[in-house]
Amino acid sequence: MILSLTEENYLKSIFHLSDNGQTAVNTNHIANQLNTRASSVTDMLKKLADKSLINYQPYQGVTLTAEGRKKAISIVRRHRLWEVFLVDKLHFGWDEVHDIAEQLEHVQSDALTDRLADFLGNPVADPHGDLIPDKNGEFEQTKFIPVDQMSTGHTGIISGVSEHSVSFLQYLQKHDLVLGKHIALLETTGFDGSVTLLINQSKELTISKEAAKNILVL
Repeated sequence: MILSLTEENYLKSIFHLSDNGQTAVNTNHIANQLNTRASSVTDMLKKLADKSLINYQPYQGVTLTAEGRKKAISIVRRHRLWEVFLVDKLHFGWDEVHDIAEQLEHVQSDALTDRLADFLGNPVADPHGDLIPDKNGEFEQTKFIPVDQMSTGHTGIISGVSEHSVSFLQYLQKHDLVLGKHIALLETTGFDGSVTLLINQSKELTISKEAAKNILVL
């Protein structure tokens, strides 16, 4: 089944909003994420339901069917592999690759995707730490912890981010809060939830609670 770019974007959006396909998604949430009108969302959901890619009944939320989830995971896999390629092979910054990968993810060729994965050494995570499903659609089981949930004195390795905006990624790059860095939580301020970190056992830095909740460690 060949899908349009818009149909793929809807499936991917539902997948992300539904916690990787596990829960029902509100129509308004889809409209907000895709920056479109609720009426347009309703029309597209009916089309996707007719193709047996989603389960949809008005006012009851949207879930992916098994086939819809398979399609969504395939799109996510392509997107994240292209991000790895752009960073590792073409030397783009991690703050530059999302929009480019958004275009490349719509190349619907399983053979190309599999060869790209093999060429890259079958990575399990993209440059932002997001897990890449394998060719069977399976994700490696990893339990990330947001920095704002760490206890004082605990340590971890920065392994992902849950905020992908260019400004946030540039902020992290500026302060050396990038993947692979060892951090220890020295103090949490009760007033505003800001946290003081020790980075690679050499540099202290205080960041906001908002920043801390979007940095993921293992």
